[in-house]
Amino acid sequence: MAQTNATPTAAIRGPALTFTGDPFKDGIESTMRYESDAIVAFGDGVITHFGAADKVKSELPAGLQVREYGPDSLISAGFLDSHVHFPQTPMIAAFGEQLLDWLNKYTFPTERKYADKAFASSVARVFLDECLKNGITTSCVYCTVFPQSVDALFEEAERLGMRIAAGKVLMNRNAPDYLLDTTQSGYDDSKALIRKWHGRGRIMYAITPRFAPTSTDDQLQSAGELWSEFPDCYMQTHVSENVDEVAWVKSLFPDRKGYLDVYDHHKLCRPRAVFGHGIHLTDEELHTMHSTGSAISHCPTSNFFLGSGYLDVFRAMDPSRPARVGLGTDLGAGTSFSILLTLNEAYKAAQLNGKKLTAAHAYYLATRGTAHAMYIDDKVGSLAPGMEADIVVLDMKSTPIIDYRMQFVEDIHEALFVQMTLGDDRAVQATYVAGTLRHERHGD
Repeated sequence: MAQTNATPTAAIRGPALTFTGDPFKDGIESTMRYESDAIVAFGDGVITHFGAADKVKSELPAGLQVREYGPDSLISAGFLDSHVHFPQTPMIAAFGEQLLDWLNKYTFPTERKYADKAFASSVARVFLDECLKNGITTSCVYCTVFPQSVDALFEEAERLGMRIAAGKVLMNRNAPDYLLDTTQSGYDDSKALIRKWHGRGRIMYAITPRFAPTSTDDQLQSAGELWSEFPDCYMQTHVSENVDEVAWVKSLFPDRKGYLDVYDHHKLCRPRAVFGHGIHLTDEELHTMHSTGSAISHCPTSNFFLGSGYLDVFRAMDPSRPARVGLGTDLGAGTSFSILLTLNEAYKAAQLNGKKLTAAHAYYLATRGTAHAMYIDDKVGSLAPGMEADIVVLDMKSTPIIDYRMQFVEDIHEALFVQMTLGDDRAVQATYVAGTLRHERHGD
């Protein structure tokens, strides 16, 4: 964890929710902590106090102002998004295609524009502003093949003090010429960006082969070698999103056992590897995910939008060989920045798999669970002294129908389920990044 000897300089009060462990593994009762009246205090970017208001109040310095959000609010650790494409923000809600045609028709022409640094910077500002409006304080982000798109995102994230992982897309085949790099240029550009940005403040670099079909064996080998040079970076890519994609990978890499083995062969399955989707992974591949410490990013709004399928989270996290699973919006195939809407779709994906995703399990995924998938649950994802002060404050009565429905809820679990079924960005009252108020809903 971060330092715990900081002096609190600000505090907020209201009902609060956090998790002390994994409810998928240890059950809800022993891992979910709900305080109906709590204080969270913070200073120097970290949480200094958290607990029942009556107790914490006496521990705070005399004269410290405590901002009260009231009984209809909910204070939580900031949400995390483990898979998102910031360059696709201008093409969110693009009609009518499944994955491979969608990439060619919409994605690649849009990403061409990011050769222009000024354009990239303008989108980065909109993207991170929308993240904050939706209570997202940490993201794992794809940029484009152009290094200046990475600079644009990191410059804006640094200005805001956000914890962000991101990287230049590696892509040397099966895409338009105007978006291709080479094995050598991809390696050189990525290495220069790692040296410039990784570990600078809260910035984290992610080595980013787009997906196996757009990289040669040589480029994937190069990505694995680069990661061995900088092992505390991330690696992010896609796997087993679409059945046609899986078949394509088999035809491109006939010597490999399956899609995931393409990456594992090149030493890209390790801790801090984040694989988008994973819907169609086999049992053997899920064993590899578990044994290598790799993570799956569950992106339900995208999966439904592109007709790709629906991940079985409970199968992925089978206690006999649990894979790490985080939550992803996957914009722009994903259809919303809202984590609440993403949880709504995750619930439906579970239903289609014959499973029930409780609100507690869902909110864990959106916070500590995704932090665990990304190996940063010692820094973010929970409310506890020493954790970085990334916090979202929800309004539990944000719309007239939610206000009406909340009259009939019987406990916090039902209240949380109402939020993730009916809520959206209007539910986010405030977002704090490292203890600084970075978003406040208009009208409050």
